[in-house]
Amino acid sequence: MKDLLFMGGFALVLYVFVRIMLKEPILPWKSKEDVGDGTPYKVKNTSTKTKEVNQQDPEIFKSLFSDVKEISNHMIRYKNNRFVLVSEVEPVNYFLLSQDEQEAIDVAFEKWLAAINYNVQFYLQNRYIDLSEPIEEMRKSMFEQEDMPPNAIQYGKDLIEDLVKWQAMAPRYETKRYLVFTYQVDAKQITAEDKDELEEKIVEKAFAELYRRFNAAKSALRKAHMNVELLTSEGIVEVLYYAFNRRKAIKNKFKDIRMKEMLSLYVTADQSARRIELVKEMIDNESSKKEEKAG
Repeated sequence: MKDLLFMGGFALVLYVFVRIMLKEPILPWKSKEDVGDGTPYKVKNTSTKTKEVNQQDPEIFKSLFSDVKEISNHMIRYKNNRFVLVSEVEPVNYFLLSQDEQEAIDVAFEKWLAAINYNVQFYLQNRYIDLSEPIEEMRKSMFEQEDMPPNAIQYGKDLIEDLVKWQAMAPRYETKRYLVFTYQVDAKQITAEDKDELEEKIVEKAFAELYRRFNAAKSALRKAHMNVELLTSEGIVEVLYYAFNRRKAIKNKFKDIRMKEMLSLYVTADQSARRIELVKEMIDNESSKKEEKAG
């Protein structure tokens, strides 16, 4: 009899312990919602919090660019006349080189760092390796060959299928490396007759200084076998797109956005030069009429 009571008590303690670990009510006929506050079984309303976070996302994203004025002339311009120029660096396979070659790269890089007296930021970005373009080129090249034997065609088809499966099962990522140059223009030091001339001189001064810094980095890093390329305005937008759309960029590719003219202010078809000039004249006429009315 004592053994039965001992076994029953042990089973009851074990049952309570399991229910607590699973965060379930001890009494099985009670649901989680029926348990009052202060117990470990209360269900948290995660849907409300999720909705709040989703509602805050656009505001957070907007606040990140609240002081950005525009992206033009291959630069990011802020409202306080601070300009940012971005360049991409092609890396060198350092560990496959000899000791002397590694030493030469180190010396060239150290000399460039010692020569600069301004702020330079290093930005690394991991991107999903997309094999869709190479696969499509392989498929196109394979079917354009008229004298290819059937066994070679079948081998190509199997290879393409294996590449597609491999990319889906084991995605790979590559690291993009960027140099970020920053320069702020003091508008008080620039003399201009009107506002338009002042804006033009501000942009010219910023680009001239940043381009000088870019050329200095390019010439110095070339000795270290690292090629540096300037990013255009579209290239800067692409970097920002991958930075803020890490998951979406895998399916919604930036190249598709560019091909569908989603980067343009207006989606238009190809037009003749004469038609473009007529549209510009109409815009200028409307602008002059508005200025006359305002004056």
